[in-house]
Amino acid sequence: MKKEKRVSVDDKKLINCTKIDVNQLMPIKYQWAWEHYLNGCANHWMPSEVPMAKDIELWKSNELSEAERLLIMRNLGFFSTAESLVGNNIVLAIFKHVTNPEARQYLLRQSFEEALHTHTFHYIVESLSLDQGEVFNMYNEIDVIRQKDEFEMKLTADVVKDGFTTATHEGAQKFLENLIGYYIIMEGIFFYSGFAMILSLHRQNKMTGIGEQFQYILRDETTHLNFGIDLINSIKEENPALWSDEFQEHIVDLIDQAVDLEYNYAKSCLPQGILGLTAPMFEDYVKYIANRRLERIGLKPQYPGAKNPFPWMSEVIDLNKEKNFFETRVTEYQSSGALTW
Repeated sequence: MKKEKRVSVDDKKLINCTKIDVNQLMPIKYQWAWEHYLNGCANHWMPSEVPMAKDIELWKSNELSEAERLLIMRNLGFFSTAESLVGNNIVLAIFKHVTNPEARQYLLRQSFEEALHTHTFHYIVESLSLDQGEVFNMYNEIDVIRQKDEFEMKLTADVVKDGFTTATHEGAQKFLENLIGYYIIMEGIFFYSGFAMILSLHRQNKMTGIGEQFQYILRDETTHLNFGIDLINSIKEENPALWSDEFQEHIVDLIDQAVDLEYNYAKSCLPQGILGLTAPMFEDYVKYIANRRLERIGLKPQYPGAKNPFPWMSEVIDLNKEKNFFETRVTEYQSSGALTW
């Protein structure tokens, strides 16, 4: 039997690869994708392993203000379905059109983590005996949440249509738009103000079980963001015609829309100042985050003078030790050195 010529690793491509079987993981071309996969595995956790007794006691007491309860409920309502939207986008829109096995390996890990995050909000809702319908249906009933989710779902609509292909210039740009919409905007911008709100509570020793789970979600999302940025930049490098001036202007406009949506969300969560937080602080924070995201995909910052009013957030993200669920000691996570935000 005649041996077929082995395909070179150089024939691997992130999209539109027709020369190599997507089942052939090795030899690996995109080492960054494999490293992100290993980092994700190293940060494995389960929400049900986080004790909620103190949160339950505090929630049932009169010690939380109505403003604090509103902040908690709004964030539970947003994240409970946003994580599902991200997971669905991976499974239904992204995975099919990424034609590289090592990148797909990470996407499989990420899709599990999105399911885990949705599980987290189920666990919180059950632990606190909250109205399940109220929390999980906020994306239909609360305008500022619905508007963010609708913004994202529009970026999925074309990619999941029958007959969609990245083989055309227009299709490949639409796919790149989807990646930016979910990795840069949803996970890289929309999620971060919610992290800052909940972790502000945690810093004051309030709702520490929820806070601990948000810390782990934040670590996962930081890896998701870094993978997405590498994926976007590598697709750009392999397909430079996609990154036209017109397309760049379109992406900047999308991010500008997202900043407005997120600021409106922050105003809804914080109609009054609490915990040393005010809605105007989040306008600055969201613009600061957006500038960082723009720079990491090769675009110019759009918000001069935007500063980070929550410098402690970088400490949370860069923290290289986390409490072990099963013991009182701390453990080093392998992924700690690779995390940037």
